[in-house]
Amino acid sequence: MIKIAILSQKGGAGKTTLGLNNAIAAEMNGKQTAIIDLDPQSSMVQWGDSREAKTPPVVTTQAQRLQNVLDTCAENDGDFMVIDTAPHAEQTALAAARAADMVLIPCRPSIVDLRAVSMTIEICQLAKTPCHVVLNQTPARGMLTEEAEAAIKGLGVNLAPVQVG
Repeated sequence: MIKIAILSQKGGAGKTTLGLNNAIAAEMNGKQTAIIDLDPQSSMVQWGDSREAKTPPVVTTQAQRLQNVLDTCAENDGDFMVIDTAPHAEQTALAAARAADMVLIPCRPSIVDLRAVSMTIEICQLAKTPCHVVLNQTPARGMLTEEAEAAIKGLGVNLAPVQVG
């Protein structure tokens, strides 16, 4: 079972959208997928409730119950789990990072987002979980994306080969 946590200590970075798209893509590729929503805002759960489709299932839980939910997913032959987290929730982010095989960190190419990404990277390092920064909401033109790429590479962290426009 592959477990991907979506972390960012900055709000508005695109965590939920990135997580949803990864879950849907995995499901479309035949993976038994589930979404675990650790964010008290419950955006993933609200998305799941608004759909006619019953898959992927969306489960809301607290960080203390995360491993129990993951165990249940594994017992039910889950292939791919996406864990969504809230911003400014270091303990929850750490629990998600520790439970995950990999962390995706969405980051807009702005100075504010780039400054905030280092705290999320530190959480991943503390959890000893590999992470990849995904540039999100990238502009179609201009040098902003290239400058953000250089800044992220300067942090010594993996940069995802795909950007989200």
